[in-house]
Amino acid sequence: MKTVYCATYEGLEAKMVQVESTLTKGLPSFSVVGMVSTAISEAKERVKSALLSKEFSFPPKRITINLSPSDLRKEGSQFDLSIALLIALDSMEDDLSQWFVFGELGLDGSVKENIQLYPLILSLANQKIIKKAVVPYASLDKLSKIPNVEFYGVKTLEETIALLKNQNEATPSIEQSEINYPYYEIDEKRYYYTKEYDDDFKDVKGQEIAKRAALICAAGFHNILFEGSPGCGKSMIAKRLRYILPPLETDEILDIAKLQALEFQEPEFKPRRNMRSPHHSSTLASVFGGGSHKAQIGEVGLAHRGILFFDELPHFSKNVLEALREPMQDNKIRISRVNSKIEYPSDFLFVAAMNPCPCGNLLSQHLECRCSESEILRYKNRLSDPFLDRIDITVLMQNVRSDDESSYSSKELHKKVLQAHIFSKNRGQDSFNAKLSDTDIERFCVLSEEAKDALDLAISRFSLSFRSIKKVQKVARTIADLEECDIIEKKHLLEALSYRRR
Repeated sequence: MKTVYCATYEGLEAKMVQVESTLTKGLPSFSVVGMVSTAISEAKERVKSALLSKEFSFPPKRITINLSPSDLRKEGSQFDLSIALLIALDSMEDDLSQWFVFGELGLDGSVKENIQLYPLILSLANQKIIKKAVVPYASLDKLSKIPNVEFYGVKTLEETIALLKNQNEATPSIEQSEINYPYYEIDEKRYYYTKEYDDDFKDVKGQEIAKRAALICAAGFHNILFEGSPGCGKSMIAKRLRYILPPLETDEILDIAKLQALEFQEPEFKPRRNMRSPHHSSTLASVFGGGSHKAQIGEVGLAHRGILFFDELPHFSKNVLEALREPMQDNKIRISRVNSKIEYPSDFLFVAAMNPCPCGNLLSQHLECRCSESEILRYKNRLSDPFLDRIDITVLMQNVRSDDESSYSSKELHKKVLQAHIFSKNRGQDSFNAKLSDTDIERFCVLSEEAKDALDLAISRFSLSFRSIKKVQKVARTIADLEECDIIEKKHLLEALSYRRR
């Protein structure tokens, strides 16, 4: 019996699959067992054609390929090359069990690229399972970004057979490639960023309060809600936020590339965070993921390490908004189905925009609001207090004026965010201010005596909840970071209180 390894998905993570083969005496047959999908069952014909195209004499034996563990459902065309190799190298005495082999076969024996290989192998590397892998040559550029794995690129089945027959002399096809973007280093960790600003804050005229709030939001990764009349710049600011967000570590860049591959996009390996903006008519399953047989990732999971933007917030269904409370609080989401139960990370920055009333003119100085009080109340009541309590910053947009001018550019704002990020890292803080635990709040959110008195007064006057108190402290910590102050002063706390939901 010969063995190599491959992998398949279980939820969002890869599971190692042992590919075993036996060729025994009996009536000639070819079967693949182990709870396989249609794509793997069809591999038999591709494997036969690929082997015969190289003048290989197909053995007149009973061929059985087993994909273990047998209770795990296997999917994908990446098993083709493993199956073909085990048949072709059956007589070889050398052990092949140290190899992972991935690749789809063409009928002529060519090894084809599969975009899903990148997230599959990255997941195995993160689990420290994989060391050496045979992969399609065309995938090497993407896969070379994954650290601590030796990749051997092949173009044909014949080339793969030759490689494993001389495995002791084989050398990796390519060394691990670096990420070619600006970075700075703190405590031996590199933080990458990009200076490309496709959408610039200079395009936003006026709205200085909202731009200041957006800066604080980006620096501390605080959830934010923009409320204002139609056309005042809510969506403009939200779409520009992703360009001024904090830098990314190597692991985070690889994770974002993995999410891009899961969406069948070409991974960019760029230090820019994702932004997902589902339509308000999106279903619960499309936002959070799901499926009757196999749980698929939704918008919340695809926004991991980036922005989840809800425009026209009150128009989202009540079920979606209430279900969003869990990932906003715990930074992960669990999907339970009869056939599968998975948990995946969803550490995102939540950004939302809404009108003040159904017609949108409630705050306008020039247009008349057409809504009745009951309509306005019904509109606002779509957002529950527990949901709104998870939003750190609420901004009331200003009315548009003819003399509004541009002020800060995205480049200037991003520079301030990077400075605040460096300042927080130098004091030994691992997570963003918005994600601080209660213990970390006590350690890092140190208030001056005046700030403590102001907070005590605010607690009694506004009846702040425990969660609200912590959020005010975390926002104040970010404001202090932007000014590079070790202690949170009274002015920082008062500004943080001004962004509190009223």
